[in-house]
Amino acid sequence: MVNQAYTEFKSLSSSEAEAAFQNDVQSEGYSGFRRLLDGLTEAIKTALDADMAEIESAVSKGRSLFPEPVQFSPSWEYVWAELEATIAAKRHALTAIAPADRTGEWQVIMDNPNAVQEVVCYPGLDFLDAAYLYAYFRPQLEKSEYIRLQKIQTVIQDVGS
Repeated sequence: MVNQAYTEFKSLSSSEAEAAFQNDVQSEGYSGFRRLLDGLTEAIKTALDADMAEIESAVSKGRSLFPEPVQFSPSWEYVWAELEATIAAKRHALTAIAPADRTGEWQVIMDNPNAVQEVVCYPGLDFLDAAYLYAYFRPQLEKSEYIRLQKIQTVIQDVGS
């Protein structure tokens, strides 16, 4: 569900409206900027092929209105680059997998075969959720780690008693 802050942000049509929005968010501080980021993140999650250019434009506008997000939180120092990398990875997933092949159950798996650590698996996802997780984690991969976005063709599942 897209929030009100993001809906307002998307509809900004003049430099005066942008300046007013910018002032409102800056006066609200952390929570105001957080609502904008939550809206952008939700838009990335739900974006389909035709939505990607609009999402890229929205992040670009956000970057121009709020070039120093670290003023809201130190953890947001690289938030614009992170969102851009997530969008690029999601665009890659959408381009690589044809719409006709997106039905069914999907999973995302991450592992580093050169390290003693657990394999991370997100099973039982629809394509959009799996594509978003792939896109979110892809830019964060460390050396020797890999990520897989894969469709489940056959499943045997048992539940313990």
